[in-house]
Amino acid sequence: MRPRRNKRQMSEINVVPYIDVMLVLLVIFMVTAPLLMEGVSVELPQASAKAVSEKSTEPFVVHVDSNEQYFINDDPEPIQSIQEIRIKADIVRRNSPETEFLVRADKSVRYDAVVQAMVLLQQAGVPGVGLVTNSLDD
Repeated sequence: MRPRRNKRQMSEINVVPYIDVMLVLLVIFMVTAPLLMEGVSVELPQASAKAVSEKSTEPFVVHVDSNEQYFINDDPEPIQSIQEIRIKADIVRRNSPETEFLVRADKSVRYDAVVQAMVLLQQAGVPGVGLVTNSLDD
């Protein structure tokens, strides 16, 4: 007969490796977060309009910069053809009809460039288009 040893199982969790991993992830996110905040540089006009209510879906935003180039959402590359706005807006509207459609244009842009974006959204079947401005308080 063998003598029995009393081996106790260790029920403690070694947390040190998890803390190391979390610190590395924290550093990675702190370094990459400012890089992800890039966008289209647009100087918005100021107006005293009420803010749009926050919804769970991300809005479809057409940006028009000071060179009258069109961008969709936060894509840093301008679109190749203005008809892409109509095509992409139609796809988004069909997949999620509750999506808000907005036009965000630089204040130095010709009125015609803004109207073109709005007409293309209308051709895609968008029921209403909002214009993005800065509040007068800023």
